[in-house]
Amino acid sequence: MNEPARRIVGTYAEYLEQERASPTKHEFRNGEIFAMAGGTPEHARLCASVGAELRAQLRGRPCAVYSSDLRVRVQATGLSTYADVSVVCGRLERDLEDNDAALNPIVLVEVLSESSEAYDRGQKFAHYRRIPSLREYVLVTRHEQRIEVFHRNEDDSWTLREARAGGGAHLEAIGCVLSVDEVYRDPLAQVATKTEG
Repeated sequence: MNEPARRIVGTYAEYLEQERASPTKHEFRNGEIFAMAGGTPEHARLCASVGAELRAQLRGRPCAVYSSDLRVRVQATGLSTYADVSVVCGRLERDLEDNDAALNPIVLVEVLSESSEAYDRGQKFAHYRRIPSLREYVLVTRHEQRIEVFHRNEDDSWTLREARAGGGAHLEAIGCVLSVDEVYRDPLAQVATKTEG
């Protein structure tokens, strides 16, 4: 994300027109369109694992878990992007300019990569903090078993809680716990170990 593959200055309407015709996803930020890089197999597995854990725990409740195909719009800053996992509770609020963009996620999850970590922790989180409905921002580290949860407090400050192997990341806003061991469990690594032995 630091050095986008493509950068075009345009209006939001132009961005939407390009996005509808494009096989790849783009982020709209400050009047510029940034191509979003594809992920690794490890990144994809961690995203799916977090989504599956949350979906299982939210079953029967009025909350929906979305993949990175859901576009999220930050009305206060104009950012339009795709979080790795989004959770919306209650009615999905759509942007008036963009019917495919959600305005009211309660939880957003990003799986960190070397190319996006600084942006996800810094500028992107600054944009996300401007979403009134957002209560928790979750960062999943790829190179070690660590999940960070930034929780919005009543005074609009944010508190960081970390969970590592053997522990659980508590998402108070939706009453869920992400087991670090479950999120990072790789069944293919276990199969490879058995076949090698």
